Amino acid sequence: MLFSEVADVPKGPKVVAVGSFDGVHLGHQHLLRQALAEAKALRVPLLVYTFDPPTKVFTRGEGFLMDLTEKVEALKALGVELILAVPFNETFARRGAGEFLEDLRALQASRIYVGEDFRFGQGRGGSPEDLAQVAPVRVVPLLSLGGEPVKSSRIRALLLEGKVEEARHLLGQPYGAYGVVVGGEKVGRKLSFPTANLAVHPQKVLPPGVFAVEASGAFGRYKGVANVGTRPTLGGSERRLEVHLLGFAGELYGEEVHLTFLKRLREERRFPSLEALKAQIAEDVAAARAYFGL
Repeated sequence: MLFSEVADVPKGPKVVAVGSFDGVHLGHQHLLRQALAEAKALRVPLLVYTFDPPTKVFTRGEGFLMDLTEKVEALKALGVELILAVPFNETFARRGAGEFLEDLRALQASRIYVGEDFRFGQGRGGSPEDLAQVAPVRVVPLLSLGGEPVKSSRIRALLLEGKVEEARHLLGQPYGAYGVVVGGEKVGRKLSFPTANLAVHPQKVLPPGVFAVEASGAFGRYKGVANVGTRPTLGGSERRLEVHLLGFAGELYGEEVHLTFLKRLREERRFPSLEALKAQIAEDVAAARAYFGL
């Protein structure tokens, strides 16, 4: 069950895990599995107290790995029963640490789980130790892989370099994005490779380049080739996400398409002519087919 206000959460004792949980990556999963195990032992539900948007998206203008819909789906898949996603806005950002502690008391937290880097309240003035005023606190050390902590910021940096396979190792699954198909200039059709243009939230982190992807929706599931970039050969300037579905024939306008980025095929670059671009797209499609064993 999803809530946006503390007052709406069902009464009764519960284990509470607090954090932005952007990406619900392996580090988050490590923490949540421990919280779930204790909730089961205590015979109480686990509540995830999270923020929409994630704090750094609001305070620093960074992109997000998951919007609320994606995050809720990922949390439910782990077995989380209750989710409190409070709107993170100017009013919430000005709240003091004491107000946050009052939230936890109102939620009847019997155990509190946070990562070791968790801070709360205006100016990040509250620390995990302060949470002990409400209930016993489990401060979970950050999970490390490859000699570095698994953090959303690390995954974000990898994705912005197009390193989707490295990001997958930290996420525990391929990175995904979704959007509704909107009209375009139909240049892909002229090049013999029709593409679906996906309208994606402007703050969603997207890896730049050309990728082998899987696409799914009401239309079924297909392999494909996606391009994330500004289409410099066509004189573009705005970021776009386009996908060519292998073996698909038909219209997708208005359809929601879910993509998972599996392998980077190349970076986006400018070509001297449309013919040169067309030849490169043919090579991209061949490379994707080889990757998928088609």
